[in-house]
Amino acid sequence: MSDKTSTSAPRIDVAAVGDALLGKWRTERLESRRLAEDPRLHTIPGQTMDEHRERVLEQLGILVENGAIQRAFPSDLGGGDNHGGNIAAFQELVLADPSLQIKSGVQWGLFGAAILHLGTRPHHEKWLPDVMSLKLPGAFAMTEIGHGSDVASIGTTATYDPDTEEFVIHTPFKGAWKEFLGNAALHGQAAVVFAQLITQGVNHGVHAFFVPIRTAERELLPGVGSEDDGVKGGLNGIDNGRLHFDQVRIPRTNLLNRYGDVAADGTYSSAIESPGRRFFTMIGTLVQGRVSLDGSAVRAMQAALTIAIKYGAERRQFPGASGRETVLLDYGQHQRRLLPRLAETYAMTFADDRLLTVFDEVFSGARDTDENREDLETLAAALKPLSTWAALDTLQEAREATGGAGFMAKNRLTGLRADLDIYVTFEGDNNVLLQLVGKRLLTDYAAQFKPGDRAAIAKAAAAQLGDRVSRFGLRQVGQSIADLGQIARSVESLRTTDAQRALLTDRVETMVAEIALALREATKNVPKGDKRAKAIAGEDAFNAQQHKLIEAARAHAELLQWEAFTEGIEQVADAGSRQVLTWLRDLFGLGLIEKHAAWYLVQGRISGQRAEAVTAYIDRLIGRLRPYAVDLVDAFGLTPGLLRAEIATGIEAERQEEAHAYVEAEKAAGTWPIHEKELRAREKERAKAKQPA
Repeated sequence: MSDKTSTSAPRIDVAAVGDALLGKWRTERLESRRLAEDPRLHTIPGQTMDEHRERVLEQLGILVENGAIQRAFPSDLGGGDNHGGNIAAFQELVLADPSLQIKSGVQWGLFGAAILHLGTRPHHEKWLPDVMSLKLPGAFAMTEIGHGSDVASIGTTATYDPDTEEFVIHTPFKGAWKEFLGNAALHGQAAVVFAQLITQGVNHGVHAFFVPIRTAERELLPGVGSEDDGVKGGLNGIDNGRLHFDQVRIPRTNLLNRYGDVAADGTYSSAIESPGRRFFTMIGTLVQGRVSLDGSAVRAMQAALTIAIKYGAERRQFPGASGRETVLLDYGQHQRRLLPRLAETYAMTFADDRLLTVFDEVFSGARDTDENREDLETLAAALKPLSTWAALDTLQEAREATGGAGFMAKNRLTGLRADLDIYVTFEGDNNVLLQLVGKRLLTDYAAQFKPGDRAAIAKAAAAQLGDRVSRFGLRQVGQSIADLGQIARSVESLRTTDAQRALLTDRVETMVAEIALALREATKNVPKGDKRAKAIAGEDAFNAQQHKLIEAARAHAELLQWEAFTEGIEQVADAGSRQVLTWLRDLFGLGLIEKHAAWYLVQGRISGQRAEAVTAYIDRLIGRLRPYAVDLVDAFGLTPGLLRAEIATGIEAERQEEAHAYVEAEKAAGTWPIHEKELRAREKERAKAKQPA
């Protein structure tokens, strides 16, 4: 802890806070971090794309040798049946090389996981051992040039031929070409291809198929085309490319048939009758990508802030009243740009552990229900956008806060910023994901009322929704509008946990209620029975409310993060640490209120004076937290081998002390030259002294 902290101030137990941040899968995270310190897994700045690609492929072999990728696979096939631990360990690999992390995610988290979760036992036995050992590198061929996030509308077809008992995989136009696929340009020997399953003249929607694409010598198989995406804005250790298929035939048994099957005669069958529900069930099994990216982005934020704060606590700039130059982190603006982001990172770290817990409960089978799967998908879609956006923001701010040093590749910030750019559109564009969350919020809201009960919805909107049930994953806590006017009368009350929760919750609920009412009102004058007119009116109304819906989903995710932070503090027994973490949580919560002050003012939740009081108190909190900044990033537990940033090694403090010692020695020896300004001041004093009284 900083020497500037008084002896009566609370102290941080860095180890205890660190354990809380590591979460439930502490052991797996630490194992992965030890592996990530291996120089063989590290990025080499300036390496050519071709060299980087081959290096990353070799790195995947190192992961296999070290037993780092087997956790999620079945134990009887050499795995560990440890779904949560697998994702936790994967998230830490971003500290080694993001290209390595994402290519391993393609191989085992997408290609292998699709076979595991969409296939059945014969598929597992046939392909998973070779997938796990890297004998069979593969691609995950879902995204198409022409459809992106709209997977249900993809153009690739898989048409069944009963005469040969084969599916014919075909991309009928360029918009159906599979795009941005890792392992597609060079290394993949097979792909899980998502295509419209057509049999007996009926399209049964999107299904997944195992399709060989190359020989072990990297020669494309007949009918398979590939194009290299070439140099990208980041992650150039991954061979991203396009795949297209010209009447490629595969055996009927290559259909990954957990949720839908085709008999030899072409008859289709599925245990899930609804095509829509079947599609979303299949896609939902692949939610681990979003869970993985959420925590990976948070680890990048931890690294960036550790580098920037440690450097800021040592680097000096401009003389201060003490006579020495001032430490950067003692400047108010420097604190303002880094400490709120530190609070946000803590909130997102605890939220990621909650998300990972829900994920493990579902995929381990402990709580694998339709409701929990839906909650998991919504929670992942809520948290991944905010953390990946925040990672880019934090990396950029850390880069600027470290000046020219932050622009040097050896200090990691620019490389991480470039590599994590794509995380915001990996596994779904962030705005699309938040729209999914918003729709779920509307569905849950509407479920409280009888179908068509417009009056009830209007009444609920006016009353700010009343009291409702709450659970982590989907927030349904009610708060009376009358109560908030009482709660928010002073900044003192705003500092309480209950007041922050009430204000953050009220914003979500009010926004959802207003959107629901607007959507209902937009169709009230449509003639009954005119389904087409009602559909058009509903689509227009939804489009008009789309921005508000996404903002409501964002507010919902922010509330979840605040709640996770609040619950995370309870895991820490040390009183001093709890106090400091509470201040940090308050900085996050009140920071959200300050960020959305315009909404709270327009809605009459707080007055202008109270808004000013919030900002003033945030400034006080930041000053109060300044002495703990280094301890708070030390709690992340990121060793020099994980950071690999010269400016975070203490080298700047050594330079500063060397310079200070030199100046002091020169002054003591009387050889330090006098500054012109001081000389003139002395001359003025002497002249003044010579003047007669």
